Parts: sequence; C-alpha cells; structure tokens
Amino acid sequence: MELHGFILSAIVLLTAAALSVALFKHLGLGSILGLLVAGVIVGPYSPVHPVTEQVDELRTFTELGVVLLLFMIGLEMQPKRLWALRREIFGLGVIQILVSGLVIALYASLYAPSWSVALLMGLTLALSSTALVIQLLHERGDLNTRHGTTAFAVLLMQDLAVVPLLAIVPLLAKGVGILPTAASMTEPTVLRILSMGGLIWLIGRYVLPPVLEGLLHQNNREAFALVVMLAVLLSAWAMHEAGLSMALGAFMMGMLLSTTPFNFQIQAQVEPFKGLLLSLFFVAVGMSIDLGALTEQPWLLAQHVLVVIAIKLVTVFGIGILFRLPRGVAARVAFLLAQNGEFGFVLFGFAKTLGLIDDATFAIAISVISTSMLLTTPLVRIGDRLAQRLEHRTGKIQGFDEPMTGVAPKGRVIIGGYGRVGHTIATLLEVNQIPFIAFDTNPAHVEQGVRDGRAVYYGDIGDPELLHAAQVENAALVILTIDQGSAALRAVSHIRHTGPHVPVIARARDLEACASLLRAGATRAYPEAIESSLRLGAEALQMLGVSTEDIDMLLKDVRGQNYAQVVE
Repeated sequence: MELHGFILSAIVLLTAAALSVALFKHLGLGSILGLLVAGVIVGPYSPVHPVTEQVDELRTFTELGVVLLLFMIGLEMQPKRLWALRREIFGLGVIQILVSGLVIALYASLYAPSWSVALLMGLTLALSSTALVIQLLHERGDLNTRHGTTAFAVLLMQDLAVVPLLAIVPLLAKGVGILPTAASMTEPTVLRILSMGGLIWLIGRYVLPPVLEGLLHQNNREAFALVVMLAVLLSAWAMHEAGLSMALGAFMMGMLLSTTPFNFQIQAQVEPFKGLLLSLFFVAVGMSIDLGALTEQPWLLAQHVLVVIAIKLVTVFGIGILFRLPRGVAARVAFLLAQNGEFGFVLFGFAKTLGLIDDATFAIAISVISTSMLLTTPLVRIGDRLAQRLEHRTGKIQGFDEPMTGVAPKGRVIIGGYGRVGHTIATLLEVNQIPFIAFDTNPAHVEQGVRDGRAVYYGDIGDPELLHAAQVENAALVILTIDQGSAALRAVSHIRHTGPHVPVIARARDLEACASLLRAGATRAYPEAIESSLRLGAEALQMLGVSTEDIDMLLKDVRGQNYAQVVE
C-alpha cells in the first residue's frame, strides 16, 4: 500500500473509531461496543467502503494491546493475591472449561461432520474474551470486586487452557489417539515451560529492577520506557516459544515488577501504548464480522449464538453456586463470561489450516464469536439487574446493626474502602474514640481489617441494598476513600438517595474528578495530588519562619476558593 493510501486509511479508521466511541459512551453503552461497531463499518465486509482487507495481519499486530493489558493487570496483582485466588483458578476455572465445553460439543455434534470437530468447537467456544472482559471491568471500576476477581481467575485459567487446545488440534486432524501422543509430548513441553518461565523470573526479579532503578536515577525516561517495553515483549515471546499465551508471559512479568518501588512509573509509561493498541484490537475484531454470512442464514446464526450463550450462562452460574459464590456474584460472573473469546480466531484458523474444518464451518464459527462479543455490554447490564434482584430476594445482605458490628448505627462513621487511605482514617477515628464501620470489595483489605480488630466487612459501598442494611441515613458521616472514579460516583449518587442529609466527603484523583463528585452530591471532595502539594508547601513555609496561623489561613483560603490560586 502506498504511503498516501495508508495515511488515508488510518484517518478513516481513527475517525470511525473516535465517533463510534463518543456516541456509544454518550448512550451509556461503553467504548468497547463502539469500537466493535467501528470495525464493522470500516472492515472488509463493510456496507459502506472497506478500509483494509488485511484483517488477520491487523489483529495479530494489535494483539500486543492484549499483551500490554495483562502486563498492567500483573502490575496491580501482587503474587500473594494471585495465590489467594488458586481455588477459583484451578477449581472453578477448570470445571467451567470442561463442563461448558462438553455441553457445547454435544450441541455442535448436531451440525458438525464428526465428533472431533464438535469437541474442538465446544472447548473453543467455552473460552471467553480476556481482553474484552478485563477492559470492561476496568471501565466499570469492578476489577477488585468479588465478581471481578472471580471472573479474572477463570479467564486466567482459560488462557492456560489454550496450550492443550492447540496441541489437540493436529491430533484431531490426523485422527490419532490423543493420550499416547500427548504423553510423548509432555516432557519437552514441560521443559520449555519451565525454562522460559525461569528466564522471565530471572529477568523480572534480578536483572530488570536494578537496570530500571539506574535509569530513574539518571532521569533517563526515554530509556526507562524502552527497557520496560523490551521486558514486556521478551516475556511475551518467551511464553509464546513455550507454547503458552503471550499475554500470560506479560502478566508474569507485571507480577514480578508489582513489588518494585517504581511500578507506578511503569504504569504511566505503558498506559498510552496499551490504550491505543487495545482500541485497535477491538476494531480488528469488529472487522472480522462478516455481514454477508449473517444475512445468508440469519436465523441459524442467531440460534447458534443464543444456544452457546445460554449454555455458558447456565453452566457458569451453576458452577459458581457449587463453589458457594453468592447468587448475585455468580450471576454477574456468568453474564461477564457468556461471550466467546479472541483465542477462538487462533484455534479455528489453525484447524482450518490443517483441514480439520472447512471454510463454511470456519465462517460460522468466527461469526458466532464476533456476534457474542458484540452482545457483551448488553448482557452485562442484564446480569447486573438480575444480580440485584437475586441479592434482594435471597436477603444476601444482612443488617449491620449493633449486635453484629458492635457499633451503634446512630451517629457512627461509615468508611467506603479500607485500603491505604481508609486504614489511616480508621486509625485516626479509633484514636479519637469515634465509632465507625468500613466496607471494601477487596478480600485482602477486609482480612486486614479483621486482623486489626475493626468492624470491616466485605461489600460494595455503592450497592443500594448494602447502604440500606448499613442504615446510612443514621450515620454521622460517610467517608469515601475508593480511588475508582466511576465506583465513587455511583456510591455518592446512591448515598444521596438513601441518606440525603448525611454529609459525604470523598477522595478524588484530581480537580476534574473532584468536580464530578461534588456534582453527584458529595459535601466535600479533596484532590489528593493537590492536597499533597499543599501539605508539602505548608511544611516548607513553616521551616522558612512563616507562622502557623498564617499558614492555616492561607490553606483555608486556597480550599475555600476551590484551589483556584494554585491551579492554572
């Protein structure tokens, strides 16, 4: 393609993506659905004018966005937290793949030419979209909720399952027995996995930290960013060479760097690349939707999509209940994982290359995957409503009264979030003998609160049922320390509805988030970055001889004018 044609295609693609995202975000449908629709509009099956025919090449390149996404998740996922999810990963995750895969395979056998093809389709369609679900959880601020961590654990197991699935495809194509051949392949595969995993561990634990620290001391930000990107790509390549998912390698590297003191600097460097590549990835997925195939047999395709989604909904929900998840959590996880995943493109493409499936089967399989991904956002909305009804019907949330908490509801403080900031505020309240209770969606934070001997409970402070059970209308004050903007806004809105006269003070990242919280009904909102700067400036003035009274008056004046004096 000539340079002029490439630039023109890029302009059309980015324009369609930007307009679609703006429109769908305005309609409350989320950016992912907008990107998928943009892909349909500019793709090779476009009803208007296709931008490019090289969909496979574009999708392969933009899969780096998925790699960077899992790297960012790894940066936020401490190893001990991952170990705490081992039951969900190796228990719920494995059973979900096997049960969903076998049931879908039974359905596929009604149309597939052989049981081998049906089994491949069943196990492949049992997988869900890691990129789509994780990004959706990020947008909603739900990654640290119980349903968010459970869904993430299952997705991680699904990424691991791609390895045996890729090994099964040539065996099914050759029509040979699986067990003897797989046994002969086990030893070298295990050796490759251990060797490449060891390489990632050595680099992430011993080589990379001192190198990055040295570059930071030199204030060499360009080299810092390049080394980080090199580490991500190297870890992705290592796992790919071992036969595993590239995203899994990046996740491992992110986890290794999560314990370093400069993980926030790494996030700031990687975030722009991740956002752009991941957006283009979803556009590329939308390009794979063949509108012609949809119109040829629309009812049959709709039947396949609905049956596969229904099977996954029922099996995931049922397995979640067996694992003693609350019904609301199980419902949310089921609807989050109801779609099919991007690895289906790889597995079905591989099967087509080996002649296991024909062009018609490949086309219908890809259409099922793409259409189910397109339906994810409305499905999640349905799951939220169903979960709220289940939680209300089953009386899931108990009353947080004095016999249960040891704290009288009248006049107590309610803290939303027991992380670093919440723990500090709880300590100050405790020292001054002010009664309080706290809620957090991170099990590790709740466990820490219990160890501290405080009334800390698992729960979403933005859940209207929880606010009613906590008797928020009788509270003296609500303090929101959660740092997810959307979750904080949701919480303020529900608190205002349940307890309109209760004062609410909230933590905000910046002035823009602060203004949004105030518009939602917060009594006070404090931008942490500016407050830290004010505190530092106050200490400097005090050391330079300015009186404490003058400093306090200055700070009060700055806050009273909404920080206008210190913000351009």
